[in-house]
Amino acid sequence: MKPSPHPHSGPERPAPGLPALPGRRGFLGGLLATAALAAAGPAHAAARPAPAPAPSNAPRATRPLLLGTYTSEAGGGAGIGTAAYDTATGAITPGSVITGVDNPSYLALHPSGSTVYAVAEQDAGAVTAVALAPDGTYEVLGSRPTGGSGTTHLSVHPSGRWLLSANYGSGSVAVHPVAEDGALGERTDLVTHSSPPPGPGQGGPHAHQIVTAPDGGHVLAVDLGTDTVYTYALDESAGTLTEVSRAALAPGSGPRHLAFHPGGRFAYLACELDNTLVVCAYDPATGALTPGPGQSTGTGSGTSYPSQPVVTGDGAYVYLANRGPNSLTRYAVEDDGATLRLLDTVPVGGDWPRQLALSPDSSLLFAANQRSSTVTVFGVGPDGSLTAVGDPFPAPVAVCVLPLP
Repeated sequence: MKPSPHPHSGPERPAPGLPALPGRRGFLGGLLATAALAAAGPAHAAARPAPAPAPSNAPRATRPLLLGTYTSEAGGGAGIGTAAYDTATGAITPGSVITGVDNPSYLALHPSGSTVYAVAEQDAGAVTAVALAPDGTYEVLGSRPTGGSGTTHLSVHPSGRWLLSANYGSGSVAVHPVAEDGALGERTDLVTHSSPPPGPGQGGPHAHQIVTAPDGGHVLAVDLGTDTVYTYALDESAGTLTEVSRAALAPGSGPRHLAFHPGGRFAYLACELDNTLVVCAYDPATGALTPGPGQSTGTGSGTSYPSQPVVTGDGAYVYLANRGPNSLTRYAVEDDGATLRLLDTVPVGGDWPRQLALSPDSSLLFAANQRSSTVTVFGVGPDGSLTAVGDPFPAPVAVCVLPLP
């Protein structure tokens, strides 16, 4: 992959002013390497071991966990890592590796729970579908090109019929149809962010995230390069995007990822270049996003490179990962989502927390730590407090963690 001046995506993107990425080792070693070799073979083999979501009414003490990585990087993984986590203690146990998937640095689950989708973050960007069967087998259903480079994020439309992806390198967003079996069809749209001009120090647009608003009526694309969030209407018959609004962030702020409050009227946007979290009002009727002033990450002086916010299921707390100081910021949500109150920060227990995820019941918080090749787990208290549980779990170049329901 080509180097980038910013530290938000890719295996060769050290932060400005920080040392290059340290050498990484395949910590899973015998835990995952043996499984990866055993599973190696044709990409479309249909009976390989991997945890899959059980029926929603099946009681169990553990649930599956999927891990994104870079397969092209020394010390990286061999595909999508699998594991299981204890829903009471947060303890993670390793599983096998889903091979035949290149550079799966971000993962998203279909609403049915039967298919997972992965980006291929590389020059020729692509998205891959993997079917997860109730009996614990999986099948790689194939990949489709996104039409852009450095595909870094993807999400499934709530209808389950469309896959949305963001191409960081080319600053574009793409749409693919989803078949009934979860497989992907040929791309139906590709939109490049050609305006406004790139922000200070940016060489062009850099689409970093694409998500559907909670009302299901609009699709929002966050572009770090143009300091803009674009709102689109998705034609659910044709699979095409039409821009209906755009929100301008502070020049040079570098908006990266947003997370909606469950009430659907506010979103919290991490800006990685000016070290802020922005509360944005959202109008479901028009799709308009209105950013407020940038708020402190509570990390003090220096660049914190905030990466991703997450919101608890009850909408009471927001957590933000900060890669520079390797910390998590905790905010209390007030005024029905309109206000955030900074509470504190805690060490993440790893190096370069690239992505965060909450368990389905918001009782556990997982952090994927890219440079330390670990996943750290925190118990979430009734007051939103975070308590580290267990030892860091070894995961080669951990850049995404996806707990399954």
